[in-house]
Amino acid sequence: MHFPMPWQLILILLIVLLLFGASRLPEMGKSLGAGIRNFKKGLSGEEEEGKDIKKAEDK
Repeated sequence: MHFPMPWQLILILLIVLLLFGASRLPEMGKSLGAGIRNFKKGLSGEEEEGKDIKKAEDK
């Protein structure tokens, strides 16, 4: 697989900046980070989810 060269990455970033605007980029980054965290929790969180439900039932 071929990794993009630096000038290609800069071009992609400029296109993204033009499409979404500078004010939306931090918001998109935050959403992407939250999505990745939730995905990782989902992969390993089946056991934890059961514990959370059990704790709620005990109260």
